[in-house]
Amino acid sequence: MSLLNKRFDTPYNTAPFSRIKSEDFLPAFIKAIEIAKIEIAKITDSKETPTFKNTIEALDYSGESLDRISSIFFNLNAAETNQSIQKIAQEVSPLLTDFYNDIALNSPLFERIKLVYNIRKTLSLSDEQKTLLDKKYKGFSRNGANLNNKDKETLRSIDKELGKLKLTFGENILAENNRYELLITDPSDLDGLPDGAIEAAKQTAAEKNKKGWLINLDYPSYIPFMTYSKKRILRQELALAFGRKGFQNDALDNQEIVLRITQLRFKRAKLLGYNTHAHFVLEERMAKTPKNVCDFLENLLEKALPAAKKEFKELEAFAKKTEGINRLEKWDSAYYSEKLKQEHFNFDEEQLKPYFKLENVIEGAFKVAHKLFGLNFTETKEIDTYHKEVVTYKVVDLEQNLVAIFYTDFFPRKGKRNGAWMTSFKPQFVKDGIEQRPHVSIVCNFTKPTPTKPSLLTFNEVTTLFHEFGHALHGMLANTTYPSLSGTNVAWDFVELPSQIMENWCYEKEALALFAKHYETGDRIPMDLIDKIKSASTFQQGMQTLRQLSFGLLDMSWHGTDPSKITNIKKQEKEAFKQTQLFPDVKQNCMSTAFSHIFQGGYSSGYYSYKWAEVLDADAFEYFKQNSLFDPKVASDFKEHILSKGGTGDPLELYINFRGQKPKADALLRRSGLVS
Repeated sequence: MSLLNKRFDTPYNTAPFSRIKSEDFLPAFIKAIEIAKIEIAKITDSKETPTFKNTIEALDYSGESLDRISSIFFNLNAAETNQSIQKIAQEVSPLLTDFYNDIALNSPLFERIKLVYNIRKTLSLSDEQKTLLDKKYKGFSRNGANLNNKDKETLRSIDKELGKLKLTFGENILAENNRYELLITDPSDLDGLPDGAIEAAKQTAAEKNKKGWLINLDYPSYIPFMTYSKKRILRQELALAFGRKGFQNDALDNQEIVLRITQLRFKRAKLLGYNTHAHFVLEERMAKTPKNVCDFLENLLEKALPAAKKEFKELEAFAKKTEGINRLEKWDSAYYSEKLKQEHFNFDEEQLKPYFKLENVIEGAFKVAHKLFGLNFTETKEIDTYHKEVVTYKVVDLEQNLVAIFYTDFFPRKGKRNGAWMTSFKPQFVKDGIEQRPHVSIVCNFTKPTPTKPSLLTFNEVTTLFHEFGHALHGMLANTTYPSLSGTNVAWDFVELPSQIMENWCYEKEALALFAKHYETGDRIPMDLIDKIKSASTFQQGMQTLRQLSFGLLDMSWHGTDPSKITNIKKQEKEAFKQTQLFPDVKQNCMSTAFSHIFQGGYSSGYYSYKWAEVLDADAFEYFKQNSLFDPKVASDFKEHILSKGGTGDPLELYINFRGQKPKADALLRRSGLVS
């Protein structure tokens, strides 16, 4: 199977997964890099005067085969990996780093870009073309094009090492996740667990030919146990196992990797003329500077800390009163919070699960997208997938035009990393007058079906599905010319707006009525339960806000300073958490060594963006609700100015074009119950 085809002989040019062998990838990467180098050489060797078309546009369209292979391969490495794929990833990573550095440090190419950039005011360019030119120029100048040859070689070395370190970091966490198991053989150790969690644990054990009930660190197993298990000693064991990933001084330890990654990022930033890695990253984000990020986090902290302390004292008093707990530990948090919520609202999260059958929830997301954006989703069996659990859909608009191909992959398995994410197998763009529509996927780790029950989601899983679906809509509704500006290729502190705003519909009666029905009786979710969902949405918001802020502050502590003198990761982390700490520290645990968002993913110096985007999404959703939940004018404006535009304009300007004004934090503070 040739992976080099820009078009496969498949429906809608989709990836032919079943015909791809692991051993196909390395030679395909090598050949695709060779082809991309020829495409670049054609630009640099041209005797024609540099123009937007023959230089900027040609550069953006180059490497199409390489991009396609990369998207297929690295998505497999995240969702369906094995030792062979991981080995190839380690081999391919330095090849790709070298290739992209060859481009970034290509002096003749940069000279052509500069010539076009310097005459930009004399050119008749569209807004999208102006943005592309600006990003190409900055992309080169910010990534070493102006360095001398010696420094360019240093940069190459740094980037190559960083690529391999990030891969190893992720492989270690996946291995840690897979190796821990809590096998329960005494039925009394299941006290408090919901029937669904018990049945799932029994099924997990059976799949591994073990007798009893198997609990592991996958979220659908871990979260219910921590929330409902009456066995405090077992909650402690599980929490310690979860918290010490990459922090055990063994072959899977990530401590030295964390130190090395942060030191290399700092060294790279200094080489490029920036004070810190955060200064480098944030220059191209909405926040602009580390000071703005820290001021933003501190401002929210000032609002959230009093509420969080009050909530924590209430939780402490409740645990002491009900079960005589004198010292509340981290492994007590979910358990007693759930009990306290039940007392406050006469409401148990388990009451909701029968109304959130996975198939109904995804159908609900489709209905919301139809009402808002005129999309129709039809399941199709004609598209190849990489695993039998993956379901595919054809997405069309009201005129039956193809909008996207959509993949869903919902359950945990050995070769899949934890968490939830949206990704793409093929971007949207227009080339030679022909539009390419995107192939988008969401990958999650939800509760699996059992022999007696379908997959019934917790409410948190429902909001997670809508969150990732929001990212998917951003990819699906892309309507740009150039691939590098399409879909989710936006400033990192803007990318969470489309995802987080979609979560809001999960709390609204009008939306829940579309899909929340009992999996056995078909009865709609009772209105009193909807009211309780809404009422409980502000429960412990102070503590939850504090938790998110602590992650942002930890990220900035690693990337907003000179890390060269840091030798003790645990000590560094404790210092970062000092102003947000409520629970006693657990000396055996460390978050940084498993903080994949910032040490493996793209969130370094950017974790604050979740809260930043909450300000945007709360403000935007309030705008929807001024008229109606499915207001066609507001939905059309959101599609036109946010979802379709990708990275073709300044994100603040795009937001103002949609909203008519700059975003304000007031709506978020009201929604969170932190101000009245």
